[in-house]
Amino acid sequence: MGSCRCIGLSSTKPFCRRILITYKRSSLFGFQIPISNHSAVINLTKSRSNLHGSRGTHTCKSKLLGFSEGATDPNLRFRDVSDSNQKGFYGSASKWERQVQPNVLFNGCPVGGIDRRFSRLVSKVASDYRNHSTSVESHVNDTSWEKIYIKGRLNVKPLVIEKEESEEKVVDKDYYSDSSVNTKSSETVLGEERKESEIEKEAWRLLRDSIVNYCGSPVGTVAATDPADKLPLNYDQVFIRDFVPSALAFLLNGEGEIVKNFLLHTLQLQVLSSSSSSSSSSSSSSYFVFWVKDHSFLSVSSSLNWQKNWCQSWEKTVDCHSPGQGLMPASFKVRSVALDGKAGEFEDVLDPDFGESAIGRVAPVDSGLWWIILLRAYGKITGDYSLQERVDVQTGIRLILKLCLADGFDMFPTLLVTDGSCMIDRRMGIHGHPLEIQALFYSALRCSREIITVNDTTNHLIAAINNRLSALSFHIREYYWVDMKKINEIYRYKTEEYSTDAINKFNIYPEQIPSWLVDWIPESGGYLIGNLQPAHMDFRFFTLGNLWAIVSSLGTPKQNDGILNLIDEKWDDLVANMPLKICYPALEREEWRIITGSDPKNTPWSYHNGGSWPTLLWQFTLACIKMKRPELAEKAIELAEKRLLVDKWPEYYDTRYGRFIGKQSRLYQTWTIAGFLTSKKLLENSEMASKLFWEEDYQLLENCVCGLGKHGRKKCSRSAARSHVVL
Repeated sequence: MGSCRCIGLSSTKPFCRRILITYKRSSLFGFQIPISNHSAVINLTKSRSNLHGSRGTHTCKSKLLGFSEGATDPNLRFRDVSDSNQKGFYGSASKWERQVQPNVLFNGCPVGGIDRRFSRLVSKVASDYRNHSTSVESHVNDTSWEKIYIKGRLNVKPLVIEKEESEEKVVDKDYYSDSSVNTKSSETVLGEERKESEIEKEAWRLLRDSIVNYCGSPVGTVAATDPADKLPLNYDQVFIRDFVPSALAFLLNGEGEIVKNFLLHTLQLQVLSSSSSSSSSSSSSSYFVFWVKDHSFLSVSSSLNWQKNWCQSWEKTVDCHSPGQGLMPASFKVRSVALDGKAGEFEDVLDPDFGESAIGRVAPVDSGLWWIILLRAYGKITGDYSLQERVDVQTGIRLILKLCLADGFDMFPTLLVTDGSCMIDRRMGIHGHPLEIQALFYSALRCSREIITVNDTTNHLIAAINNRLSALSFHIREYYWVDMKKINEIYRYKTEEYSTDAINKFNIYPEQIPSWLVDWIPESGGYLIGNLQPAHMDFRFFTLGNLWAIVSSLGTPKQNDGILNLIDEKWDDLVANMPLKICYPALEREEWRIITGSDPKNTPWSYHNGGSWPTLLWQFTLACIKMKRPELAEKAIELAEKRLLVDKWPEYYDTRYGRFIGKQSRLYQTWTIAGFLTSKKLLENSEMASKLFWEEDYQLLENCVCGLGKHGRKKCSRSAARSHVVL
């Protein structure tokens, strides 16, 4: 291991910026942590390491980044390289280009020879990532898209964003100011004055009451604010998926600061190391990241001959195993921690949960996908694209995509996940390739294709995204879609076909068609089934996946219209007294016992087993606006308005027709409130709503990886079905 090294931060103006972390034995922030069964308080301003309970904390207490106590070399100069919202710093040392200085002291700790410049970059992502199955063959061994820092010595210019003259789109400061949250009137709708109803005024009051502040700035909304709840469990945390409707409500109301803060702070919590990436090759570049005020950071290249271990960012483990790089947390909590040696003084810390504390210990697969979707929405609505252009944000996107596009054992373009890895976070028989994850995955890929900076290092990644989009859209449209005609085809399927030209590719047995479906499916309309695996089709209707298939154009225009036709036709089953059923029908009797494990919370027609969730209202509204059927959304909102305020904004409703408040439903559920407000905002401004959905991309339909290889197949498996998917 190398000698002790650290970076110091000055404290000219104290402020809180601490994040709860845990770690194994590793090199953290440039200096070695002693072996211990506890964690330590790492305070960079004083270069100290003290025991503090069972968690470690990292703090930066300076608005100004620099090296304190006269430890800096006079030849090392720093200058601001971006706008006021991105105070990253860049250091150059012209004399160091000619010689190595082995014992420069940074805040009292010796640092080895430095032969590279400092730059505002994110940590350690240059690993040996092989080409994945959706990649173009000509780039089979090309990993350049993954290299965040350009390799080379001092004559290579670091990847630093510098803008002498801003050419960014001008954003209306009246609607998007950094101090807008909690101060701007919610009666202004992007420039239009209107009179709000009493229920809307109350909803806005409750939404603002749910805001969580971190070091004086809003960073999200808690899941629920039920004053009668004496055991909140994790409902007092900020969930990524739960915050999305809140974020959209704020954005559509001209309040962008809280959303920007949320995106940046959750990015800080992203997993940057894993159990399988404990070391790197000598030729790879890695970085240590230090966050400071205004979401800025300094990174130092690990090519300074520092220790070979990765900088362990979030060592959240279950039985000594860490999740993969790029995973975003399910939620985080802002905690107040007493300052060492300062009686009565406290400091805010962020404590993320990646599933290591969740019921069932399931990692949140959908969190990173929602984060990318929200990032695009922020840029589209505010017109502020500088956030998504930041180097750290671009790196975060690439890490999420690397995790999602990684090769596996699967033969399909869909993501393989465990049960409970999305909104349905308990055992409900959705393990495998659930529609909800596939629809969000497709949406996130389309978002990424729009916002990833195009250059020589990202060309291969963009090609991989295009190929995966093409394969995924074909797969879902061809194999997940069911209507009366398709069900009749399945009913007549031959089984045990061994051929590349098999019609029944997944060996589905006709006996799997449930009896309820035969009488339930309407003559006009259809839907995308919940899951597909070898010899298994889950024929349940899952609302979220079908709605996002419409929003993202994962389904064909005809299929999208058919989904809304089915919802309209089966209104009493899917909406009834409260929109909308999370799935239909419920698992009952022996099926409930076997599939859910006799889950007392997921009893038939309750919670995720056929419960009615008002938060789905905003996604239904967005889908209706896209398909030019706003009257359906208006009808659903009118139903919700009659009960939500009186019932105190429940999390979900029970019974087949949504008549009872859920037996374990939290009241004053934030995403119920935000979903209602977002639905109203979307209906009032269809032009703004159009920024949140995608139209059909016909170019994707023409892409096929089979024709890209030198030895491509003579017959593509898509050709026989192309007439079915291009509608």
